[in-house]
Amino acid sequence: MTNMAEWLDNFLFTYETLIHALGVNGLLALSIYCVMALGQLSLGQAAFQGIGAYTGALLTLKLGVPFWLVLPLSALVPALVALIIGGPTLRLSGVYLAIATIALGEVLRILYVNAESITGGALGLSGIPRKADLFLVYGLLVVCVVGFWTIGRSKIGRAMEAMREDEVAAGVMGVNLPLYKLGALVASAMLAGLAGSLAAHSNNFIGPNEYGFEHAVTILSFALLGGIGTPLAPVIGAMVLTALPEVLRPLQDFRLVINGLIIVVAVLFLPRGIIPFRLRRTS
Repeated sequence: MTNMAEWLDNFLFTYETLIHALGVNGLLALSIYCVMALGQLSLGQAAFQGIGAYTGALLTLKLGVPFWLVLPLSALVPALVALIIGGPTLRLSGVYLAIATIALGEVLRILYVNAESITGGALGLSGIPRKADLFLVYGLLVVCVVGFWTIGRSKIGRAMEAMREDEVAAGVMGVNLPLYKLGALVASAMLAGLAGSLAAHSNNFIGPNEYGFEHAVTILSFALLGGIGTPLAPVIGAMVLTALPEVLRPLQDFRLVINGLIIVVAVLFLPRGIIPFRLRRTS
């Protein structure tokens, strides 16, 4: 038992950062699942994650707000941003929506760099206390997966699937398209902001370049690899892609290239991801 405890302690000490990243990226995978489950291609998750990360870090470092209050505020602020931009952007669809949400991330990145007195500029913010332990990260991940699983098996899940298959037909059948689209964007922003705050309080550092186009593509690859038939599918995709650089450490500099290849292969040969199953509906 002693040897096992020592081995476990050594394992957690060696791979603690990776284990944290697996849980945080699982939440990010759920954030893009929110919008892709409706057939929307929104790539603003990296931007919302940055808002949540900077909100949480500033509340902790500058104002000394308790962590139990920091987390909900880190989800609320990006949700408010999503509400503000939701009206204009959700009139777009497909690649145009993707471009608009990517532009949001680039605008925010430039803002972080130039607001040096607040955000630390290009150097970012360091010295963020480690308050997000593994139990919190994975506890929230499990709660979110169960919540989405429950919603997916309800009438709401049926409406979401109808929108994904044929938005026009879903609207004719009485689905409130604007409400569902806005709700999905807000939920996506909240999850991404929460993930950003958890990452900030586990890595001790955040910088503006962590939330740019490359990261947006990485989050998209989570859903494309895993699939969006169930909430668990993109989470598994996220964990595979997060662990991949550790397995292929010599190729870590080519991570974006590998993610790009995965996207191409998934689109061509695995259009429903490696987990193509769908949720069974209760009604």
